[in-house]
Formats: sequence, C-alpha cells, structure tokens
Amino acid sequence: MNQFWENDFVQTAGYYSVAILCTIVFLALFELVTKYRNWEEIKNGNISVAMATGGKIFGVSNIFRHSISEHDSLINMISWGIFGFMLLLVGYFIFEFMTPKFNIDLEIQNDNRAVGFISMVISVGLSYVIGAGI
Repeated sequence: MNQFWENDFVQTAGYYSVAILCTIVFLALFELVTKYRNWEEIKNGNISVAMATGGKIFGVSNIFRHSISEHDSLINMISWGIFGFMLLLVGYFIFEFMTPKFNIDLEIQNDNRAVGFISMVISVGLSYVIGAGI
C-alpha cells in the first residue's frame, strides 16, 4: 500500500484535491469578510469584483504552489497553505486600513475598476512574498 501512496500520480491528485478544497473554503471565508457577495456581483457583470476575486484565487493557488514544492507531506502542505492564507487575509485588512479616505469593499462593489485592479495586484504580489517565506 505504501507504494500506492508514493506514486507521483497519486500524490499529484492528492495535492490537487486538497488545494481545490482549501481554495473553496478560503473563498468562502473571504466572502464572509467582504461586504459584497462575490459570485452574485460577478454574475451581474461587476468587473472589479471579478478582478479582486481572481487575485484572491491566484494568490491562494500560488501560496499552495509554494507549499507543495517545499514540503514533503500533505499535512505540512495544508498547514503552510493555511498559514499563507491567513497572511493573505491579514494583507486584505491592511489594504483596507491603509485607505482611510474610502471603503475598499464599497468601491469594489460599485465597480471601481482601479480599486479592483489594485486589490488583485496586492493579492498576487503578497502571494509571491508569502510563498517565498514558505
């Protein structure tokens, strides 16, 4: 049975499955902390929400990419992925804190594409910094 779990195809499928599941959970958590409903806004054509959400998906995926490549067990990969997500979430709150003149969530909900784009770039950029630390 050990040979089965050490097979590269089985390990890749396991990492893939766990990363997808964690991404879904993490997006649900992001949904809880934002004032808008991501998928409803995207369905209505809100490009800013799509960019911000795409940045979050890319950010989480990039963190897991680094976590998979640097750790040799599924538990370590998950642990570092969760830690990386927490850091990404903290980055979201710092972004909100650093812009006291306007509300990030409301601007994104109102389809302010400049704010949606910056939100996307922050998520992507932070994911590289977090990944380097993993």
